[in-house]
Amino acid sequence: MFLTRLISGIFLILILGITVYAGGFWLWILLFAISFFGYREFCKAIEKTPGGEKFRLSTPEMVAYVGMAAYEIILFVTGRLDYLFFSAVGVMLLLMALYVFLFPAYDSGIIAQYFFGFCYTTVLLSFLYLLRQKENGLALSILVFACAWGCDTFAYLSGRAFGKHKLAPILSPKKSVEGAIGGTLGAALLGGILAALFSEVPWKYALIAGGGAIFSQVGDLFASGIKREKEIKDYGNLIPGHGGILDRFDSCIFVTPVIYFFSELL
Repeated sequence: MFLTRLISGIFLILILGITVYAGGFWLWILLFAISFFGYREFCKAIEKTPGGEKFRLSTPEMVAYVGMAAYEIILFVTGRLDYLFFSAVGVMLLLMALYVFLFPAYDSGIIAQYFFGFCYTTVLLSFLYLLRQKENGLALSILVFACAWGCDTFAYLSGRAFGKHKLAPILSPKKSVEGAIGGTLGAALLGGILAALFSEVPWKYALIAGGGAIFSQVGDLFASGIKREKEIKDYGNLIPGHGGILDRFDSCIFVTPVIYFFSELL
């Protein structure tokens, strides 16, 4: 199991490294794939009641896929936030129309969850493509993964060494306040080191990474909350030894827009 996890992890890092470095079309197509499979995992999770009905591809999900394709094309062709905002609103309106014309086939709550899943797996992650388009986009894009996965590693190590106070005892009993602090400081340290390597301002990258690390942990706990609520162990098995897309990228999804907006402010 450890060997499988290690090999698939190295393979995943290689793919990410190559596509982030290349940017442009190759990064876009990878993010499109991650969003597609991530959304499918999310829909499978929300449709599974505890004790579980078997998942089926629903009409709202198919409509969301069409909206996702349109959103991704607009992202690649224009890269403009205003166009992306209106395309996301368009997906929401389509799902609302579906609810109206197929009433009472779908509960309003489940329609809202489909739209939320679209924003979660597609809109938030699209900011990585926008980050890469910046003048210092390569460094900022690497910072996303250094922040998310570095925070996770430092939180685990500091939690094992110093953890005494539970961070979210019901949601994730093993996480501690000390681990969260260690993860945040560790991510800030990695941000400073990354800035030095790319001849950027270390304190700015440390601040961005530290702020991103806080949201990274929120993202991790959010994904864990859905799994606990729906009584599932993993979102999928697409990445051997790691689970599904959302099991591996849950933190990155939350971190990406945070780093984008922090970089705009600083």
